[in-house]
Amino acid sequence: MSQTAVLPPVTTDRNRLLHDLEALSEVDLIVIGGGASGLGVALDARLRGLSVLLLESDDFAGGTSSRATKLVHGGVRYLAQGNIGLVREALHERRALLNNAPHLAQPLAFVMPAYRPWEVPFYGTGLKIYDALAGSASLGRTEWLSRARTADQLPGLRTTGLFGGVKYWDGQFDDARLALTLARTAAAQGALLLNYCPVINVLHDNGRVSGVRWRDALGAAGREGTVRARCVINATGVWVDDLRRLDDAARGQDTIPMVAPSQGVHLVVDRSFMPSSEALLVPRTRDGRVLFAVPWLGHLILGTTDTPRDAVVREPQALPEEIAFILNESAHVLARAPRAEDVLSVWVGLRPLVRPVHEDEGETKAISREHTVRVSPSGLITVTGGKWTTYRSMAEDVLRHCRDAGLVPDLAPCRTARFPLLGAPPPGAPATRLTDPSGLHVYGTEAADVQALPGADRELGLGLTEAMVRHAARREYARTVEDVLARRHRMLFLHADRAIQAAPAVARILAEEIGSDGDPEAFLALAGQYRHVPA
Repeated sequence: MSQTAVLPPVTTDRNRLLHDLEALSEVDLIVIGGGASGLGVALDARLRGLSVLLLESDDFAGGTSSRATKLVHGGVRYLAQGNIGLVREALHERRALLNNAPHLAQPLAFVMPAYRPWEVPFYGTGLKIYDALAGSASLGRTEWLSRARTADQLPGLRTTGLFGGVKYWDGQFDDARLALTLARTAAAQGALLLNYCPVINVLHDNGRVSGVRWRDALGAAGREGTVRARCVINATGVWVDDLRRLDDAARGQDTIPMVAPSQGVHLVVDRSFMPSSEALLVPRTRDGRVLFAVPWLGHLILGTTDTPRDAVVREPQALPEEIAFILNESAHVLARAPRAEDVLSVWVGLRPLVRPVHEDEGETKAISREHTVRVSPSGLITVTGGKWTTYRSMAEDVLRHCRDAGLVPDLAPCRTARFPLLGAPPPGAPATRLTDPSGLHVYGTEAADVQALPGADRELGLGLTEAMVRHAARREYARTVEDVLARRHRMLFLHADRAIQAAPAVARILAEEIGSDGDPEAFLALAGQYRHVPA
């Protein structure tokens, strides 16, 4: 791993950031969108010497990028689909991510229980191929397990009819904190990033994209401005078509949508349903989907679904049939079946799947998870699709398109494959597992800085301290109660009731730190949605 020193920005004071933005007239690259793909591009471009501005309309990772299944994986299901290239790339990127942010991304063992005698040799053989594709990037070898060892690895597993299992290795991570760390690492390298600063128009000169017009979504009405750029990148995930419409309208063209949103629902229950440090994977449920039971931050995540949706909204709603699917399938493999009243939090993400040329209406399970980069006739670069595991290689591909289109000068070699992110401990340092409850370990080498802030000894719930809230406000761009309890700490995703209880204290601390209480009423309404289990 490169030992390049990465220093955090002194502050993420919003007034200073807006002052810097208003003073900015032109940059090499503007990235629109603060999710996985946009943040990856911002860091890669800055490390290659380009001047970079990134604007996000909501919070960093406020959409899909905070709602993954928390897995860093090569894609076992993609192997079953025969997509060897995507699997090989993802396995390589999995290793790079775990090396660059070991405090936020770590190996995780998975066990596939077998309830039919043919499943152990069948899935075991496939996973041996998975190991071979990983090569030197392997995290551990696949093992065939006896019935007794399978039950031992997964306490809480239903053993009636169990023949054995297969154990293999992938990874898990904290998606929202990884996104935030990418943002802060890019800022430490000289990029300017702002959340809650939507792009309201794309500028054109002589038919070519030449910059953007932005607006401050939090401050006084009318605070807005323009910034020119050689290259503008649309990395807005499921919302890429909205920005493409602005670009196409300037040329008098209609927009053909390129995203087919797919909804993934996750349920969180108490770890007692499966008190294991290994994850459970059912590779094929009764309707052909995949079921995960993943230990994460002291809780258990059950999911997920793959449901086509037409509406692209900030807070998608779980459908009753999706809840029923996850609970019913969990009941087939867990000795104690979770019920609706056992669910501590429900959260939903929209995947920005790229529409095929000849779309099979109603099916998203078969749509490729590979990313797509398109260059419009006016020079707008759009990237969408893909997955968190491959965010780094996606960024490389985006900048390759920028270079080939003549929108940026010749680029220096990419440095992100071996570039430690902010807080990354040195190689070989002991790490607390992400299966354990949340705590200071997610801050990596910044843990001592957090502990030095007022309130380090006052906990608000699930490991969140007053000092962590202050750190979120001072160093991590947090502006709202939701920012703190959904993404700087993951309390909302883990236990909505506990987040509701913590909200008043978080609002009080934010008022002290930034002069605003962070809209606790809006957060309480949102937390009520995460607590509700549709039936």
